[in-house]
Amino acid sequence: MADDGVLIGFSDHIESLRLDRANRHGLVAGATGTGKTVTLQALAQGLSDAGVPVFAADVKGDLCGIAAAGTPNEKMLARAKVMNLEMRPAAAPVVFWDLFGEQGHPIRATVSEMGPLLISRMLELNDVQEGVLTVVFRAADEEGLLLLDLKDLQAALTYTSDNAKALGAKYGNVSAATVATIQRKLLTLEDQGGANLFGEPALQLSDLMRTDGSGRGYVNILAANKLIASPRLYATFLLWLMSELFEELPEVGDPEKPRLVFFFDEAHLLFRDAPKPLLEKVEQVVRLIRSKGVGVYFVTQNPADIPETVLGQLGNRIQHALRAYTPVEQRGLRAAADSFRTNPAFDTADAIQALGVGEALVSMLDEKGAPTVVQKTLIRPPNSRLGPLTPAERAAVMAQSPVRGLYDEAQDRESAFEKLAARTAAAAEAAAAPVQQRRAQPTPAPWGEEPAPARRPTARASNRQSMGETFAKQLLRTVASTAGREIMRGLMGGLKRSRR
Repeated sequence: MADDGVLIGFSDHIESLRLDRANRHGLVAGATGTGKTVTLQALAQGLSDAGVPVFAADVKGDLCGIAAAGTPNEKMLARAKVMNLEMRPAAAPVVFWDLFGEQGHPIRATVSEMGPLLISRMLELNDVQEGVLTVVFRAADEEGLLLLDLKDLQAALTYTSDNAKALGAKYGNVSAATVATIQRKLLTLEDQGGANLFGEPALQLSDLMRTDGSGRGYVNILAANKLIASPRLYATFLLWLMSELFEELPEVGDPEKPRLVFFFDEAHLLFRDAPKPLLEKVEQVVRLIRSKGVGVYFVTQNPADIPETVLGQLGNRIQHALRAYTPVEQRGLRAAADSFRTNPAFDTADAIQALGVGEALVSMLDEKGAPTVVQKTLIRPPNSRLGPLTPAERAAVMAQSPVRGLYDEAQDRESAFEKLAARTAAAAEAAAAPVQQRRAQPTPAPWGEEPAPARRPTARASNRQSMGETFAKQLLRTVASTAGREIMRGLMGGLKRSRR
């Protein structure tokens, strides 16, 4: 680590990220194969050494090597020698997370926490469908129905469809056909593994902001090599996490070092085809989360992937090589060059195209918060391993995890699905009761004849009762506290949760 921050590399002087400016956000950009992941790994480990927790997605599956000490090869040693840098192989403290629970601790959110806006984004709903989904959430709130997982949301959609006329009179037109469309899209989301995201125990943000016994920040790595196959789910989850940090953390202004640094890899997925209201929300979160002590760093191929309103808030910039063969790529290259403070010693656009692997143009914020003049920089090699862990090594890290046992087993308390199922079963039993009573009454015999023996209930009636009882027994779960009817929602429409 540099004296005043995190060592990035060397130009004609040391290039470092100041800790007291690390919450001013940043950008790591460059074409595939130019060294973005190595830069991300070096930054994450440097921040960890400084006591700053980090959250990053491992899209390609090799960032997990930060959990093991590196073995410098000849190329890395030669680069370190040029920098006059002493290599000290070391691992960072790591917690592994995985939405699918395969390569890390399961990471979940409740449907209510996610909210209708982000779920609409995830399902690619149009404005009308989003409006109906908002009605579903409102109706569930007023009925005291907890929406925790996808079966709760499906049950609430069915309830809305069955009561479309009454709800439509209160909230506006609710079409059963629109509800059916949303239900079909939920099935598609389940097929993509989306059901793994929703449920309990839900993630507590404090578990992402831990330090180890020596004061180093934990590097939280989300296994995303499988998740990235569902790009809308990946982007929506990370956006939810960022918005939750904004909602829950108190204001701290500009701290001496960030409380958490959040790396958003494949950032273009967040902004691609995003509607204007969502872009405005993202811009607002990025602009205001700085004062919560959180730095957000977008990792993408081209700065043109980031909207101008967001790009203008990213003060710390590392630009790896770009290639420009088409008119669109040339415009992106020019935009990347124009985003830097000019260095009279070279043409920025030409320099970006001429960079080698492990080289970058770097401009960090100085002590006054102003961007420094862009410099050609040789990026330092990380002290941890370049490459993935073996399954045995990952298992060993998981066994020492500070959150081991907190999230590994799913919970399923009473919520909308169970309550609505119980109502259905009770209504079915109430409707069947008068029929049973009538059938139980003996029919008066004609004068002079013996009364006919009482008829047993028909097999059909018996089956109805048995099915109702079985349905109720199977669906009723452990009873827990019920959410209030009026629920406050945050900036992204998510539920403000109670703390554990």
